[in-house]
Amino acid sequence: MTEPSIDLATFRELQETAGPEFVAELVDTFLEEAPLMLAELRAARAVSNADAFRRAAHSLKSNSQTFGATALAVLARDLELAGLAAAAAQDDAALDALDTCYAQAAATLKALCHG
Repeated sequence: MTEPSIDLATFRELQETAGPEFVAELVDTFLEEAPLMLAELRAARAVSNADAFRRAAHSLKSNSQTFGATALAVLARDLELAGLAAAAAQDDAALDALDTCYAQAAATLKALCHG
């Protein structure tokens, strides 16, 4: 059995605290910004910019945690902590997994906020 892309308890708690309308706005912002963070990770990898790579991974991790996108946050944290790998293929595989996990989380967040 696979882990859900969004921890519903965390997401519902956020809605109760901040209100569903505000959370929907936050989610929309996240859905606009996360693809830019993913692209920044790839761009940083391409030019071996370890600082930019870690910053983008950190931002993605933090934002993902806010919405209960736990699996996405874990993958981003792993990239943040590991930094750039010696083997580009290892980073590419991790970034591909991150893209897939983001797509799943994004679909779930859209459904939770907008039906």
